[in-house]
Formats: sequence, C-alpha cells, structure tokens
Amino acid sequence: MDESFMQMALEEARAAATRGEVPVGAVLAAGENVIARAGNRILELHDPTAHAEILVLREAAAALGNERLLGTTLYVTLEPCTMCAGAISFARVKGLVFATDDPKGGAVLHGANFFDQPTCHWRPQVEHLGGALGDEASDMLKAFFKARR
Repeated sequence: MDESFMQMALEEARAAATRGEVPVGAVLAAGENVIARAGNRILELHDPTAHAEILVLREAAAALGNERLLGTTLYVTLEPCTMCAGAISFARVKGLVFATDDPKGGAVLHGANFFDQPTCHWRPQVEHLGGALGDEASDMLKAFFKARR
C-alpha cells in the first residue's frame, strides 16, 4: 500500500514541476482512503509555507473538520523540513513515509532531527522508503535543479 500512495505523491511532484515548482508531492491517507493530496505551490500562491505537506494537512483538517489527523499516514516524496515536521507533529499524524532524504534541508534524519527533540510532543512512526521510488524522487529533484543552474 505504501507504494501506491507514494506513486500518487510522485504524480503530485511531477505536476508541481510542470508548474515550475520544486517537485515535491504529498498524500495523506487513512487506511486505504486518500484524504488529501497536493504538490508544492509556493510560487503559485506566493506563500512560503505552501509546501506539499502543509497543503495536504490543511486540506485534510478542513475535510475532516478536525485539526488532529489521528490514525493517518503522510506519504511525501522528500524528507520534510523543520516547518513541515512541526506541522506533522501538531496534527498528530500517526505515520510518515518519505521517499528520499534531504541532507541539506531535511529535519527528520538530518538537521534539527525534529522528532528526536525533547520539545517534540508527538512523534509519528517514520519510514524512509528509499529504493526505486526514492531514486525516482531524487532524480526528479536533481533534474529540476540542474535545469535551473
């Protein structure tokens, strides 16, 4: 099941790249049901917080009528940054699955190691998927940034 949700997240990342956004996509699911999906829209919305993860959390909270997203799993193509890790914690997301790590801006395995901090009140179960899907997410990001240099 992780693979099918991550494929959806990769579709969102490809759509973000088509819009000229950094190709990151996210899907929030509860069991087998997709609650929300989005790709980055920072440029489009002129909003520095419009990361895929934040957009998905906002959409899901509105759809469910609750800021607590208990029992959900977030699938994202790139290791979340500190802002997104904080939002994931505040939303009480049960699980976080990401395809590729981000040594420069990530905050789960790198940088702030947000979920390992004593000030973090909610820690999701974290899975770094890697493999072919991780390679696809990584290759998409590398191609995007190479084209802009």
